[in-house]
Amino acid sequence: MAVILLAGVSAAAQQTVFVVRHAERADGGGAGVGSMGSTDPELSDAGKVRAQALASALKDAGIKSIYVTEFKRTQQTAAPLAAALGIQATVVPANDLAVLIEKLKAGSGNALVVGHSNTVPDVIKQLGVSEPVNLADTDYDHLFVVTQGPPPSLLRLHFR
Repeated sequence: MAVILLAGVSAAAQQTVFVVRHAERADGGGAGVGSMGSTDPELSDAGKVRAQALASALKDAGIKSIYVTEFKRTQQTAAPLAAALGIQATVVPANDLAVLIEKLKAGSGNALVVGHSNTVPDVIKQLGVSEPVNLADTDYDHLFVVTQGPPPSLLRLHFR
């Protein structure tokens, strides 16, 4: 994994944005969760393990900023990496993609964005990637690496 990540980080002076969906929810639900599911669940035990795996995978990726939504699952997914790097995650409302993109484009260092199955594809598209990205409600292991540059490039990895 580290060797693959170095390819995404080595572009000199180009910002790299790592985009992931939050880890597994404790209620086992996805976008289609009915009244039995919580609107703001914690991470499951598997989700907590995945969040630690994300921190291990990205600890040396030169991340200078982390963006999460107002939901616990995104914040808990980013928490191990934020703690390891001594970075406080910035909360951006899930429904305010324009503010997130503005912050990313104004940033000068590598960044992590933890979103949702319905926001990750839009974030990647707004970063200038024309390749369509789709996530199913059961997809939690995708790590998208967007390297800014003319043109932006996308690398899709899986982490466990």
